[in-house]
Amino acid sequence: MTAVLQYFNQLEIGLCLRVNRYGRPEAVRRFFSIISRMGDGGAWLALGGVVLLVHGARAVPFILQAVAVAVIGVTIYKLMKGRLIRERPYIANGDILCGAPPLDRYSFPSGHTLHAASFTVLFGDFEPLLLFVAAPFAVLVAISRIVLGLHYPSDVFAGAAIGIALAVAGLAVV
Repeated sequence: MTAVLQYFNQLEIGLCLRVNRYGRPEAVRRFFSIISRMGDGGAWLALGGVVLLVHGARAVPFILQAVAVAVIGVTIYKLMKGRLIRERPYIANGDILCGAPPLDRYSFPSGHTLHAASFTVLFGDFEPLLLFVAAPFAVLVAISRIVLGLHYPSDVFAGAAIGIALAVAGLAVV
């Protein structure tokens, strides 16, 4: 792990512990687990389906654009996770409760947040009214990753920044 990530681990572990305590009650942990699971892709697929139903053929280029951004996003975060090798907070500190099973081993950057941010930008550009649904959901996905002990705040911020950059780049290409 790089010295920079070690520095951030030490800097952020106290905040991770405090935020993770909010997820100790079963109802809170269940709520954020559901949000996190929805952020695996199901919620975004459902929203894309609604867009297709409402807008028909006009939405096809948008859906293809969103798929392209998602594939690029997966590629980027998998490459980064494999090279930077930052252990998840619950692994680094035994006092942090893992509130949901992780999809992969390492934490930097948050793929859930990357996709939530990119899809929010893309959906909002296509149909601004969707921001009323997408933006709050994206924030909950980002928060869930910290509450559940799966990510450090910097993982979430980096994922959001990468996701927004990818979406903006995708919009600029079209």
